Amino acid sequence: MMHEITFFLNEKEVTCKVKPATVLLDLIRDGFELKGTKPGCHEGECGACTVLVNDAPVNSCLFLAVNANGKRITTIEGLTNKDGSLHAVQEVLVESGAVQCGFCTSGMAMSIKAMLHQYESGHHVPGESLKNLPDREEIKKYLEGNLCRCTGYVKIIDAAEKLFAKEV
Repeated sequence: MMHEITFFLNEKEVTCKVKPATVLLDLIRDGFELKGTKPGCHEGECGACTVLVNDAPVNSCLFLAVNANGKRITTIEGLTNKDGSLHAVQEVLVESGAVQCGFCTSGMAMSIKAMLHQYESGHHVPGESLKNLPDREEIKKYLEGNLCRCTGYVKIIDAAEKLFAKEV
């Protein structure tokens, strides 16, 4: 049995039919040919497949596609600015040398974007002191669901710190 679902994928409304057991990762990669979301462990442990569902980070390898109905899904392809330039999250990762093999990068970028969204949505009040910015430990805690075998995380965390400092 197929289910028809309608949702916003990278700000574009889409409708498709999916099997009940189809996971969002497979729909994104195979149904829409968006290959930036990476299949890693298929168990929700590595974070390579992280996408945003209504601005919250989700392991798309565990999220059933039928649950996307009526939601906003953002993949790494949807993170770029409207003019095609890199989003600030992507820029700071590149500038900080926080990408090596690139396999975890899209998931890391999406998790950092989700953290930035939380920050912009009221976890920080503009004009207040910098003590309200997330510190390294908070950033580490937020990214603990994203694994990287190449970078050692230092440059990734440095990049997130730089991003938050720019956003003040």
